[in-house]
Amino acid sequence: MRTPLKLSAAAVTLALTATLTACGGGSTSAVPEDDGSVKIMVGGLDKVIYLPARLTQQLGYFEAEGVDVTLLTEPAGVQATTSLVSGDVQGVVGFYDHTLDLQVKGKHVESVVQLAHAPGEVEVVANKAADDLTSPKDFKGKKLGVTGLGSSTDFLTKYLGVKHGVQPQEFTPVAVGAGQTFLSALQQGSIQGGMTTDPTVAQIVKKNLGKVLVDMRTPEGSKQALGGPYPSSSLYMNTDWVNSHKDTVQKLANAFVKTLKWMSTHTPEQIAAKMPSDYAEGGKELYAQSIKDTLPMFTKDGVMPADGPATVERVLKSFNPNLKNATVDLNKTYTTEFVKKSG
Repeated sequence: MRTPLKLSAAAVTLALTATLTACGGGSTSAVPEDDGSVKIMVGGLDKVIYLPARLTQQLGYFEAEGVDVTLLTEPAGVQATTSLVSGDVQGVVGFYDHTLDLQVKGKHVESVVQLAHAPGEVEVVANKAADDLTSPKDFKGKKLGVTGLGSSTDFLTKYLGVKHGVQPQEFTPVAVGAGQTFLSALQQGSIQGGMTTDPTVAQIVKKNLGKVLVDMRTPEGSKQALGGPYPSSSLYMNTDWVNSHKDTVQKLANAFVKTLKWMSTHTPEQIAAKMPSDYAEGGKELYAQSIKDTLPMFTKDGVMPADGPATVERVLKSFNPNLKNATVDLNKTYTTEFVKKSG
């Protein structure tokens, strides 16, 4: 936990309440209803699939709603989820599928803003492995990169394998993160392929390190690969915290929905111009292109697609032993209460 540097009485009080929250494993009793201060962990702030988090901050929408948001980052969604469960943060911008996985483990977490209705993920293959890896049916015996073990890239890679007759134990997932670490692993041959997102995908293609095998950046691509819409990037939070901080959650929902609407009426270049310059590692044009390729994954209103949760449940149950025979109450994994009030 980071300790605020300001020594005002208000800051000391805030630090104390945050500490009590963390020690209580997510207990909400120590945090006042009107505190308006929220820490959100993002499963990779510079990933285009999570772009609305930083963009909302850049556009000033959190501030306009009167909520003090600190954005933190972890390389993979699974680490971000750990931070939420331990009480270090109040929210996560990560994949919705973690809410199902957590429910069967006795943790009640729900998506309060559904940022996307497609995964935004891409399975790529290294050029030198392209002859032996032409589709997921060729996963057997391969080393495949994922952001982290237990991450959504890991989940989806396993599903693609199972769907094409290859069991999870027949290939090796390798945690290589994203960005430069993924590029290096592909270039050095420590993985033959892997699942990643933009801007990493755009850099792989531009540098001619590999090519796209399965593209799930659009609803159409999601349907083809997964059999339906796959709600992915979302703001999810502990249900108890949501229920006891509805005013703050409403402000967060208002801010995110404003951003989604703004994104739907602006060009990739205009969106890229609002983001920190260091996010465009491959250059401004390539970054704008990666945003253009990924934009179709985002919702315009933050509402969960009606048949999305069922698709996620089917996908996870196909390979996840924890969920296979478990009963999941999908209605408890998300809420549309706040986004429908955002207008």
